[in-house]
Amino acid sequence: MAAAVVVRRAAGLIPLLSSRFGARMPLHRALSQIPPPRFCRLLSQQTKPFSASASNGAATDRTRELRLYNTKSRKKEQFRPRIPGREVGMYVCGVTPYDDSHIGHARAYVAFDVLYRYLRYLDYEVRYVRNFTDIDDKILDNRCAYVVGGDVYFSVDNFPEYGELSGRKLDDNRAGERVAVDERKRNPADFALWKAAKDGEPWWDSPWGPGRPGWHIECSAMSAHYLGHSFDIHGGGEDLIFPHHENEIAQSRAACCDSTINYWIHNGFVNVNSQKMSKSLGNFVTIRKDCHFPQVIEMYHPLALRMFLLGTHYRSPINYTIEQLNVASDRLYYTYQTLRDCEEICQHQQSNTGNPLPANTLNYIQKLHDEFETSMSDDLHTSVALAAMSEPLKVMNDLLHTRKGKKQDKRLESLSALEEKIRVVLSVLGLLPSSYHEALQQLRDKALRRASITEELVVQKIEERTAARKAKQYEKSDEIRKELAAVGIALMDGPDGTTWRPSLPLPEEEAVLAKT
Repeated sequence: MAAAVVVRRAAGLIPLLSSRFGARMPLHRALSQIPPPRFCRLLSQQTKPFSASASNGAATDRTRELRLYNTKSRKKEQFRPRIPGREVGMYVCGVTPYDDSHIGHARAYVAFDVLYRYLRYLDYEVRYVRNFTDIDDKILDNRCAYVVGGDVYFSVDNFPEYGELSGRKLDDNRAGERVAVDERKRNPADFALWKAAKDGEPWWDSPWGPGRPGWHIECSAMSAHYLGHSFDIHGGGEDLIFPHHENEIAQSRAACCDSTINYWIHNGFVNVNSQKMSKSLGNFVTIRKDCHFPQVIEMYHPLALRMFLLGTHYRSPINYTIEQLNVASDRLYYTYQTLRDCEEICQHQQSNTGNPLPANTLNYIQKLHDEFETSMSDDLHTSVALAAMSEPLKVMNDLLHTRKGKKQDKRLESLSALEEKIRVVLSVLGLLPSSYHEALQQLRDKALRRASITEELVVQKIEERTAARKAKQYEKSDEIRKELAAVGIALMDGPDGTTWRPSLPLPEEEAVLAKT
């Protein structure tokens, strides 16, 4: 059974500093199975079990060897579990909720959630540990630490391997680069293992007086407690490479010489309008509702945000723009609408599942399978995996809605098989909703909110346009269509009347013309 554990940092970290990690740290205040942050709950969807061996068209063995970029070696490496036949241990640094969670946090969550899902798809058992920090910010026995006024600092000069992960030398570390400047330090790069208590801060008793753990010690404690001193994968945002992960390696190795992590994986930054997102610039976009910063979930479906994030390779910087989020939302609607239509027609018409599929359908399924596994096994190229669904979705739409497609032999069997394979891909990417119908309605509701319009008003506009067309007032009819298109509402004329769906809003220049 795979396990996903979220833990909290707590007072049980104290034994870490005074022992040599010889025994399991008693994280007696740590809690397992804590609900993830709000955005994590929104972005995660319950999915059916999925694996390479269970998917239609896939071989029962691992047909693609997973290769991951290892920050420490600075190259892609073939993934091999530390202990073959045992579960994969994966630890990822979670959020420190000093403020509302933003899309940078969401990106890290989505990137490693997909890695977890793909490992499960490849039939690995995975124990996934992600911390949730609720306090801001035998090592002494090994002479790797020293005490100054109730604070305990790690001495980087006594750890020759310091800098291997980030590629930095001690001489390269300059004050101000997330390195706290303190004249009491022996080296400016020395970092706190334990901080003396200050007024208004939580504290616990320790051999060095009342205080609290330093920022870096939490991950060493929790990963060792849940995964052991050595495990397979450690992940986080690239801003954590230095000093956080560098410091984590140093203190873990000092406490336990055989502490080894095989793969260090880091996701890239999120930029807003081509600037790095940061609180200091006031340009970070939050996830949760009802906050004073601009937010995403208020206006977009959580899975549209996930689709947007997956559209860029996890190690590359991603530029957040409303335009790109609109594209992701539109793409998601098209996908779910196609699958919903397929689901409905297959439910209402009897198909003969015992008949062999047409050769072209089998080819589409095999091609999707191969492109999906090839892209995902090449360091999780999710954008290519998403693109691989385009052709099968078009084929499904042709079978559903074109005169030629409706006459195709074994049409229902082909639709059902294609939908099943796309469902597997969506499951691995975390994009499979519990109901296509409900997801489509939610996407429609978000589109109306973005357009600052109600569905009743859209229906009224449709009725006005229908009346104008009957009266042969085609100019007025076209004006109504353009007016709605300008705000992302597309009108669809059919034999049963006119309906609407969310669409990409017109570019600003065209929208202005539509209103004049």
